[in-house]
Amino acid sequence: MTDTSIGPVAAEIERRLRTALNPTRLAVINDSDKHRGHAGHDGSGESHFTVEIESPAFAGKTRLERQRAVNAAIGDLMQERVHALAIRAKAPGEA
Repeated sequence: MTDTSIGPVAAEIERRLRTALNPTRLAVINDSDKHRGHAGHDGSGESHFTVEIESPAFAGKTRLERQRAVNAAIGDLMQERVHALAIRAKAPGEA
């Protein structure tokens, strides 16, 4: 089951992505419970996430460039608080 509540790490991810990439659509999904007992699950309930983001900043960018932009926006959280991040990034109008 995916947790739909927003904890402090998810809220910070959302804040940073909104500031850096001005998305037209953004969902930060907490997948941590799916990884209970696996490596990287730290018991905090906020270690694994999926980000679904649509932003004009991604127009003309490759998948790798989009992922790098998301990782750059999240910054130190990726090393300090987030064990795993799945990214689904697209520009407006893309299927």
